[in-house]
Amino acid sequence: MEHNRIPLPPLVTPGEVTTFYAYEGGAARNAMLSALALQLAGAGAGAPDRTRAGSPVLMIDWDLDAPALHRHFELSSDGEEACAVLARPDADCDADPGLQPGAEGEAGGETQRRARPGLVDFFEACRTQLRREASQPTGAGSDEALAERVLDAIDWQNYVERADQRRPLYLMRAGRFDGSYAERAGRLDWEALFDACPALFRRFGARMARHFSHVLVASRPGRSPAVSVCTTLLADRLVGLFTPSPGSLDGFEGAVRRAIEYRCTHEDEQRPLLVYPLACAPDGARSDPHQRWRRGDARLGAPGYQPRIEVLLRACYGWPRVNLDSYFDELQLPLADAMSTADPGTDRRALARFAGVLAEWVAPGRFPWQSLDEIRLRAAVARARPAHSGAEFAAHARELADSLARLGGLCRREGRFDEARACLEECLALREDTLDKDHPAVRAARADVALLLLDAGALPEARRQYELLGQSCARSVGADDPETLSARSRLARVLAGLGEAERALALHEQVVAACERALGDEHPATLDSLEDLAISLTQQHEYGRARIVCERVLEGRRRQLGAEHEDTLRCGQRLAQLLGEMGELGNARRLLEAVLRARERHDGPDAAGALGAREALAEILAAQGDLAAVRSIQESLARTRERHLGAGHPETLDMQLRLASTLGQQGETEAARRLREQVAELRRHLEQAEGIDLQRSEAEDRQQREHGHRQGRGEGVQVSDSLGHKLAQLQNLIDSRSPREARALADSLRNTVLRPSVADPLRRRGAAMIKQVYLQDGDKDALLSFTQDEVSSLEGALIEAARDNPVPSR
Repeated sequence: MEHNRIPLPPLVTPGEVTTFYAYEGGAARNAMLSALALQLAGAGAGAPDRTRAGSPVLMIDWDLDAPALHRHFELSSDGEEACAVLARPDADCDADPGLQPGAEGEAGGETQRRARPGLVDFFEACRTQLRREASQPTGAGSDEALAERVLDAIDWQNYVERADQRRPLYLMRAGRFDGSYAERAGRLDWEALFDACPALFRRFGARMARHFSHVLVASRPGRSPAVSVCTTLLADRLVGLFTPSPGSLDGFEGAVRRAIEYRCTHEDEQRPLLVYPLACAPDGARSDPHQRWRRGDARLGAPGYQPRIEVLLRACYGWPRVNLDSYFDELQLPLADAMSTADPGTDRRALARFAGVLAEWVAPGRFPWQSLDEIRLRAAVARARPAHSGAEFAAHARELADSLARLGGLCRREGRFDEARACLEECLALREDTLDKDHPAVRAARADVALLLLDAGALPEARRQYELLGQSCARSVGADDPETLSARSRLARVLAGLGEAERALALHEQVVAACERALGDEHPATLDSLEDLAISLTQQHEYGRARIVCERVLEGRRRQLGAEHEDTLRCGQRLAQLLGEMGELGNARRLLEAVLRARERHDGPDAAGALGAREALAEILAAQGDLAAVRSIQESLARTRERHLGAGHPETLDMQLRLASTLGQQGETEAARRLREQVAELRRHLEQAEGIDLQRSEAEDRQQREHGHRQGRGEGVQVSDSLGHKLAQLQNLIDSRSPREARALADSLRNTVLRPSVADPLRRRGAAMIKQVYLQDGDKDALLSFTQDEVSSLEGALIEAARDNPVPSR
């Protein structure tokens, strides 16, 4: 290479520095770094436009003991024989073992003339310049100013070469591979450079990022000052590779924790660090067919790498919802493919797919817990959102609206209602601006917004949207079209929720009759309208009618869709919970157990639907008095939530409090007390750390969880608001000696506990707890009043039973 200056003017938007780190070695690290560099620099005209094609990319080989990054490209290795004298015997070089260090002569002289300078030479020049600065006092100045003067005095372009003649891809080698390389690399003291100018490495990374969209650094393995420079001082993003070998994941976790701890405790270094873990196995995901390495093996007590990394990221970022399912589904690197790309003559496409997927997270700086679908949708939104108006905007409006609709649906399924609402409302506004108000796309967007508002409990707004939707559908497709009938059915549900019971039930009956007349008894729209009717009847406590309707819907769905279709399972779970409210606990239990088995078989034990079914089953078991089974389920749910959400997440704490209540009912008062104290202490710690209103946060998270457990159309009986759950809350307040809160909850439960439809075990349990609260409060009048209400309720139930089953006269 001729040492010509590289014409790279500063970028309008500075790039990012990404460090690649592997605790054990560098072969897979270099392979993945090289593959990602090719993707980011633009892999040709046929490459998907997911990264900034044509963006200049710089690779830096910081592994001075085993420099090998240049071997992945068509670069000369003149002078590389000096690597033979490195301290590490496994240094990955093309050295001739017969050539001794310092051997001179004709070959050696030619090598000296053609050797390329690199990182070692650059920082030797920095060290020399620092000494000059120290010997020429120029007055007091900041570390930042000193670093800038040093870097200004050295032309970095002389140390960089072009690595690919098709793409703007550049390389800064480890150094000039001459006879003195090993000695010079060994004398380079990173700690001394840092002590002389703490800002030097940070400013070096920033300067490179001015000219390159991506600066990819190959860090030395293990733990050393050079590793700290790469992972802590340079990096904006950290890609960490680990294998099943003992200590590999520990080394990666340690590097992440040290980097983030340093940045949090040093004011000048408080910058974000995005972490991207890469699991490497000999044959990728095929090496772990049962996912024991990834998910863990409870029988062996071996935690999986995914739960460990999720815990690490939750602790580092303070973000409770970290789920890496999508990330690790896509990124499990096969070491065999990585090793096959170590030489320039090999097929570069071996890692192209993995590098392309990784680039979708790394290039735009997305979090690893964002799903790949979300990342692609957000990229589509960004591409379709031009900073223009008029005709150019209209041309992109349809694409933008479609992407927003899909993104809003994804956020809704994940329980992120604020984000979903923003996306769906913008989609509706775009379509209203560019299309006729009765266009099918406008109606679809309005239906999405209305359903989201209904699920979120924003009933007045949902009512307005469903009224507009019904009118639009009637004008466009007619009053008896399934779309119109669906909108009217949902409007009836909203009216029921708003307390307009008579109008709601009348509208439900009109819609059901119209569906049966126009479409047939088992048309999907008919079953949907019947299910909406059952929900409204349940809200009005008309459980007998609701049961009849729900059983009809369930049978229809089984015939039309199959016994284990998602819609069928959702309806079965609703019917089971309705049976529980009516006191038919045995039937409710059997039906819920069948739903749970199907969900676990199809979706897995940790899926939202399976967790919701398990929680509903625990409520029924509690009503039956099977505390041992309830405890087993609650312990399982607590472990699952802690694994996926973290120990301090409100959902985890809520389940632990329910478990504590169950332990107390089993007589294990000491264990219950310890668990409650643990939850209270963790809540206090979170309140102090985050300064938030925990009660409000828990209520919002609980609401999101309830909606998140709903599948398909998104409706379902709210398990967390059931009587069993409220009685568990009351028991917690009694045990924690919170008389004011316990009294308020007891007063609110008086009428509910005495309803005739409440199962007898729940009624007796609730009545006993309410009496206990009144006794502890010393309110004899309230106790007497409740006892009289209880007697009246029982007398009313006896009279009703006698009316329904008259005694025959003799």
